[in-house]
Amino acid sequence: MTKHMKARRSVMSGLGVAAVGVALGSRPSSAQTTAGGGRFQPARHQQDAWLDAIAGKHRTFIDASTPRGAGEAILYANNLYEANKAGYSLGEPDVVVVACLRHFATPFAYNDAIWKKYGKTLSMMIEFTDPKTKQAPATNLLNSGAYGMALPNLGSTIDSVVKRGTRFAVCDMATHFFAGQIAMATKGTADAVYKELVANLIPNGHMVAAGVVAVNRAQEYGFTLLGTL
Repeated sequence: MTKHMKARRSVMSGLGVAAVGVALGSRPSSAQTTAGGGRFQPARHQQDAWLDAIAGKHRTFIDASTPRGAGEAILYANNLYEANKAGYSLGEPDVVVVACLRHFATPFAYNDAIWKKYGKTLSMMIEFTDPKTKQAPATNLLNSGAYGMALPNLGSTIDSVVKRGTRFAVCDMATHFFAGQIAMATKGTADAVYKELVANLIPNGHMVAAGVVAVNRAQEYGFTLLGTL
């Protein structure tokens, strides 16, 4: 065998080893030690497990932070069920909707008993009045179908979307804030008012550490974010 043939065989042998390495998925040592090479995977926490309670086929998370936004969240939830039924023949269990009531939308996560007792304080804090009487509401107006175009939910109610499966994320941070303000206005204690608020949530209400955190967690659980004004 000539020197030329020996050299050629040596090169081909080396290429064969390299080819096997590629086939087996081996990489140079420098690539194996590169930091941040893996795909980001968010951590899972037991506090967020409720977001996975209903699988469905499509998931939407509606973020509301104002009184107007709270009304729009109810309207949008209703529209999601209606449009998916009309356009895709999907039933309500196929459409998972979570509406987040945070910041100045949070008081609409409390039932009529709270509005009857603390409506004047809540009305003043979030600058929201009954569009008919121009006075502080004594009930949660988003659960009334009697206002039609006067409110941004356009007649859809909390109870009506709850019956279709909507769940509500309620901001705990804002609830503590409102409890403190109500306590000062009524000469009560913040802790007692807070417990009262939590005990009087609207149906399907779920306390979350903060609404802004729930927005993050929902997207990590595969929800599409839908904002309101």
